[in-house]
Amino acid sequence: MAHSRFIKDTGLTARMTAVMFILGALFVVVIVGLMVAVRSPGLSLLIGVAGLGVAWFQWYSSDKVAMRAMRAREVTPQQAPELHGMIDRLCALADMPKPRVAVADTPMPNAFATGRSPERSVVCVTTGILQKLDAEEMEAVLAHELSHVAHRDVLVMTVASSAGIVAGMLTRGAQYGGLGLFGGRRDNNNNGLPVWLIVLVVSLVVYAISFLLLKLLSRYRELAADRSGAYLTMKPGALASALQKITGEINLIPQKDLRASSAMNAFFIAPAVRGVSLSTLTSTHPTLEQRLEQLARIQAELGRPDAGGAL
Repeated sequence: MAHSRFIKDTGLTARMTAVMFILGALFVVVIVGLMVAVRSPGLSLLIGVAGLGVAWFQWYSSDKVAMRAMRAREVTPQQAPELHGMIDRLCALADMPKPRVAVADTPMPNAFATGRSPERSVVCVTTGILQKLDAEEMEAVLAHELSHVAHRDVLVMTVASSAGIVAGMLTRGAQYGGLGLFGGRRDNNNNGLPVWLIVLVVSLVVYAISFLLLKLLSRYRELAADRSGAYLTMKPGALASALQKITGEINLIPQKDLRASSAMNAFFIAPAVRGVSLSTLTSTHPTLEQRLEQLARIQAELGRPDAGGAL
């Protein structure tokens, strides 16, 4: 992780390293497999370069893509003095570079961080969350997001998602195998399976593995950010109160508005979903109960009275 005063999380570091290694190995397997199945080094190389291009684009433009998806705008200290003041204090406390600050004009209360490095990151909050949380709760949310930046887990999530994107591209291409995109014919030297079918199966397997790995990493990194942010501010009760308010308000947002923001769920402090269980293997976040239990344990460890009144 980047050097800062956020607590180190070896579990998060180990998981990020493992996910990147596994997905990198899968990428190599896909390319080598294509070279064997398609028997066209040129086509396989082209696919490999395209995959690396997707990863590079995800890394280089992650902040712009996320900001555009949320229709967020960067704000200056003059435009949002209180918000900048909070981030200034937290960055000084954490001894880390200050990210850019942005606001998304939406009633959905939420926040996220993105960017390819701590120096090129942005922390974005919605107008909805600014209206719903008090100063202590807002500071706790910002500490959570700054923890993502310091641990660089936003970068890992962004780049690692490229494996699923490439697999999805191959899956779509394999569906047109009968039209000749992947040779649309039977492999006479093997067991008679069409090349497009082999590509389709391998791509689906890679997509499924990357999907599950990213969901598992996403849930752990949210708990890690809750933990790091709570220790930085020494006010776990404020974060607990904020999470309960955010979740309660999201349940009141129209479903069509939640669907419009669903692509950002893995990066939000709370997912833009309602009326469903978040305890499934495919959820991007731990359950609210799990998060509150962890914050309660931190509160007990710190031995401080409950500042947020939510624990």
